[in-house]
Amino acid sequence: MTRRLLASYLGLVLLVLLGLEVPFGLLFARAETSRLSNSIERDAGMLAELAEERIEENSTDELPELATDYAERTGARVVVVDRTGAVLTDSTATTPVGTDLSAQPDIATALRNQTTVGTAPDPDNGTQTRYVTVPGSSGETIRGALRLSYPTDVLGGRVHDIWLTLALTGLGVLAAATLIALALARWIIRPVHALERATTQLADGTLTNPPATNLGPPELRRLAASFTHTATRLQHLLTSQRAFAAEASHQLKTPLTALRIRLENFEPHLDPAVHDSLDEAIGETERLGRVIQGLLSLARLEATATTPEPTDLDAVVADRAATWAPFAAEHHVHITTGGRPAGHVRAIPGALEQIIDNLLANALRVSPSGTTITLATCRVPQGVELHVIDQGPGMSETERRRAFDRFWRASDTHHDGTGLGLPIVEQLTRASGGHITLEAAPGGGLDAIVLLSAANAPAPHPQAPADHPARPHQGQGPRPTAPPKPIGAPEHARR
Repeated sequence: MTRRLLASYLGLVLLVLLGLEVPFGLLFARAETSRLSNSIERDAGMLAELAEERIEENSTDELPELATDYAERTGARVVVVDRTGAVLTDSTATTPVGTDLSAQPDIATALRNQTTVGTAPDPDNGTQTRYVTVPGSSGETIRGALRLSYPTDVLGGRVHDIWLTLALTGLGVLAAATLIALALARWIIRPVHALERATTQLADGTLTNPPATNLGPPELRRLAASFTHTATRLQHLLTSQRAFAAEASHQLKTPLTALRIRLENFEPHLDPAVHDSLDEAIGETERLGRVIQGLLSLARLEATATTPEPTDLDAVVADRAATWAPFAAEHHVHITTGGRPAGHVRAIPGALEQIIDNLLANALRVSPSGTTITLATCRVPQGVELHVIDQGPGMSETERRRAFDRFWRASDTHHDGTGLGLPIVEQLTRASGGHITLEAAPGGGLDAIVLLSAANAPAPHPQAPADHPARPHQGQGPRPTAPPKPIGAPEHARR
């Protein structure tokens, strides 16, 4: 941003300099040309009068001294001819005395008592010159002519000098403007960079270095003060939310557990006819516990900023498939893996395990006996896709759109889901930089598609068969004998 500000300032200064110096340079060149022409014409007229006097008085031997003296002082060339066009003197001694120049146009015109002004190559050396040829006459009597010429490089040198002066002046102004613009840009950008660093810190979870409120323009100072105030309040709210998520779990689970134990203790003392109602009450207590656990999990996800890390998707898929296989076998459902090795993907720590567990629990609830749940991975241009495909009743398009709403369950569902499983999966996927969609599976059922970004350095890992033990994912610890109970994955079953 500093470079852009500096470029804008210097561009404006350069535009102003060009707008002032170019017209001034052109005006000076035109004025210098006009001044030189007027000077030549004036001097030529005076020299012609002096030469005419010398010719009239038959003192032509004084003409060489007159011409040479003027030429030495001005750098011009003076040629004087008599009324027949014969050379009387040439200040450069290039043209011999007596040479007939009457055939040259400017001399012929002057001998007809007319003045000629123009620019043309010197007839002797070819140098471009600015010349004036005037008659030496008294009234109608013409006694000779005089040609006064200046090399145009004299004029070009003067014009070049002024352009060089203007260029050096412009560079000096541009250098000064650069220093001023650089100081101004840094003065403006310094608080912006401080705000950027503070925003990055706040995004990571904690603002340790708030931006200074005494740097930069007043507007940026007010912005820094407002940001610091907002960040302080936000951190306070996040701290309060984390504290609630940490404390509420224990404070809510303890009375629910006690309530369930007391309900179970009632069983021996109740009439067998009300045992079904007691079982329903205990089931509702368990469901309430799962709802509370799901809400706390969502609160932790929303309050915690975690950076995605490379995770071996193939290892996680193989591990979760092997973990869930015995539990699925009790329901006469087979879990299989497929697709091609996906390698490493970017995900927050522990997210892939929770995503797969919730999707498998969701699929297992609706899978009829004798069906298969497939875990498949594949690489796509956008990254890596994880598919969890069941052979259950599936969902309508309307139900798939609403499946990620919190607490939403299909109107014809008949089991005790909490409606928080898929929202948790979506939250974990988003926190990992991906997204999840639900599609109808070919042949019936549901295909949950999780798209994640591939890690910078993929490391393909062979998939382990679902019915064979798989090596636990690093940091996961020993695999349990039964799958952990997911947090109330929402159902998509139909009656």
